[in-house]
Amino acid sequence: MLWLYLHFPHLLLDHVQRNQDSGGALVIVDGTGQAIMQACPAARELGIEAGMRLKTALGLAPNLHIMQADPKQEAWLLEDQARWLYHYAAHITLASPDGLWAEVSSLQKLYGGLPAIWQTVEQALTERQLTAWIAIGHTPLAARLLALTGKGECTANKNHILAALGNLPLQAAGFDKKPCTRLQRLGLNTLGDVFALPAPELARRLSPELLSTVQKIQGTRSDPKTPWQPPHIFRQRADFIQEVEHTQGLLFSLQRILSELEEDLCWRQQDTDTLLLALQHRHQEPTRFQIRTTGPEHRADGFLKLIRLKLDQQPLSSPVIALSLTVKRFTGREAPTGQDLLGETQDLNEAWHTLISRLQARLGDQALKQLSPSNDHRPECAWSAKEVRKPSKRKAAEPNLLPHRPLWLLKGPKSLDQMPTHWHSGPERISSGWWDGQRVHRDYYIAQLPGGEVAWVFRDHQDGWFIHGWFG
Repeated sequence: MLWLYLHFPHLLLDHVQRNQDSGGALVIVDGTGQAIMQACPAARELGIEAGMRLKTALGLAPNLHIMQADPKQEAWLLEDQARWLYHYAAHITLASPDGLWAEVSSLQKLYGGLPAIWQTVEQALTERQLTAWIAIGHTPLAARLLALTGKGECTANKNHILAALGNLPLQAAGFDKKPCTRLQRLGLNTLGDVFALPAPELARRLSPELLSTVQKIQGTRSDPKTPWQPPHIFRQRADFIQEVEHTQGLLFSLQRILSELEEDLCWRQQDTDTLLLALQHRHQEPTRFQIRTTGPEHRADGFLKLIRLKLDQQPLSSPVIALSLTVKRFTGREAPTGQDLLGETQDLNEAWHTLISRLQARLGDQALKQLSPSNDHRPECAWSAKEVRKPSKRKAAEPNLLPHRPLWLLKGPKSLDQMPTHWHSGPERISSGWWDGQRVHRDYYIAQLPGGEVAWVFRDHQDGWFIHGWFG
């Protein structure tokens, strides 16, 4: 079995820099805020290195940008890398806080060999602006040790892998200081020296824990890895080096996150109709937005336009230090219908969803209403204004089976002062409302008045004539 290991030497640093490039020196400090954990290239050019005291670094670069490491954030970032790697490999295992295993033996036929797998992963890393040291090993620990040294190679040759491991010093193999000292006194300085010991000598001279580690590296002891299962949720976060004061400064990160959302949705073969956007501020509660579409959507540009409209309606109340986008609701993707030979859709549902979603984002979810028919023959009660819904797939009634109704219905009937000069149709009798005490008994006609207007008129049971609507 072959394993691919990805070691991310400065994952948090890459995460911050791909969201906002300050152009200056940036470092990541530990939880105490005293020691440098990661330094960007600009900081390293000034002499700042990992392990250096923060006070010393500030002496070298007074304008140094500083971010503090957060274990929860590191765990979330590692899961985020596992999420995109899961698109290419089914068996993923997390090695907290900065590594991932992927079983690749079963993928060789699918991709056409190890070089193709290696190239696919490297291309994905480049697209995501991530730095990772990659290695392949015949055991999980072998792949990890080679990746940590930055000397991993794309090979399935076990002897070649063992030879590369044999050149590693004992400290690079993860041995504790005390066992290393004891082994060095015996003249064992490299992992190859340990491999050369006969099995009985190896068991006698090494502790059970150390012996187990060596055997797992060699592959003489099993080292199963529990597959990681991606959560049924999409969550992406962007942290900013400098506070963002205007919504325009959020769009670059949002565009990147939405592109990854589109990729994730296409891989899932699913859509969504709800995005949850949270803007984090330094001294106040987060600002939260719920972006709804009227129908299933997966395109990044469609989501971005809705978010821009939403942000235009609500300017930032405070500078933003981070943002997060979450999708919890997924829907199955429907097969496209009504396409022509060139694949261009003739279905107007997509245009409908786009229009309504943008109007709701600009005006508010409650600003739009949809007229819906009611089960009542009385014209003033035959419709109601409801929330805009997705068009029904049910076949609409045939137009010739529906009675002709005016486009302009008056709020209430008005007395007819002049008798019509021409009758187009009628009578249409409506007798209803006995159950609520507002019974009507009318005969409706479409008639033309002396002025040329076409009106919807009726005569009630008392022989009175009224106008109830106008035709355009």
